[in-house]
Amino acid sequence: MNPTVPGRRARTLAALTAAAVLAVVTGCSSDDKGGTAAGGVEVVKEGKLTTCTHLPYPPFQSNIDGKVQGFDVALVDLVAEKLKVKQTIQDIPFENFKTGAALNSGQCDLAAAGMTITEERKKNVDFSDPYFEATQAVLVAKGSGIDSLDDLKAKGKKLGAQAQTTGEEYATKNKLGATSFESSDAVLNGLRTKQVQAVIIDYPVVQGWLKDPDNAKAFEVVENLNTGEQYGITVKKGNTKLLKAINEAIADAKADGTYKKLYEKWIGPYQSAAEPSAAAS
Repeated sequence: MNPTVPGRRARTLAALTAAAVLAVVTGCSSDDKGGTAAGGVEVVKEGKLTTCTHLPYPPFQSNIDGKVQGFDVALVDLVAEKLKVKQTIQDIPFENFKTGAALNSGQCDLAAAGMTITEERKKNVDFSDPYFEATQAVLVAKGSGIDSLDDLKAKGKKLGAQAQTTGEEYATKNKLGATSFESSDAVLNGLRTKQVQAVIIDYPVVQGWLKDPDNAKAFEVVENLNTGEQYGITVKKGNTKLLKAINEAIADAKADGTYKKLYEKWIGPYQSAAEPSAAAS
């Protein structure tokens, strides 16, 4: 899925498409009843662990052959297995779970979306232990003559970033004047159609893009920015039982080699530096 128009219209079209083709992306209705999973963990739907995310964001979550798949999805499946329930996924705007609104309203049990742990976000949600170390990448078209963000700025070229993300925050903080796109697909399409001459986004997302031979021929990474970011899964503030189950599932996956296998499947050659050891504070 590659929206051709950035902004709200593109995000709406993407949401409608996802709703039409993804059987696993479901909404809460008045008939949905909450329940209790293993370990006394309360869930918003009986027998299910409902995850809110924002599609697409490969390699963490995206529609592949009519099913939402990815690194985050696979990790949360481990949590669901631990709780003896099945994961179900809802695609909603990023800000709805970043602010805790979707968790507080009972729309979902947790949110997993390659989301960076920040002090500001901690005011609204509780984060799991970090499960991924991420850097920001600067991607340009091959032959563009751009070799860094400083070079981009000096040449007066345009930068793109995904709205509401730490990439956009970095661009804003450094006064780079980034054009905002509503999804990662729209970010790449903005670069492809020359609406912008470079984009800044999480490096694992770029790794996923460059697995496509056509993308690898067209684009290249010219800079990696170590911003000290760690990803975490979020729950409603005070939901200690579910948070405990998530942290245990992450720890078990690291200990038994499952984390490494999932990393290699969804992201690429394993990098131990991407596997955080410190707990979220």
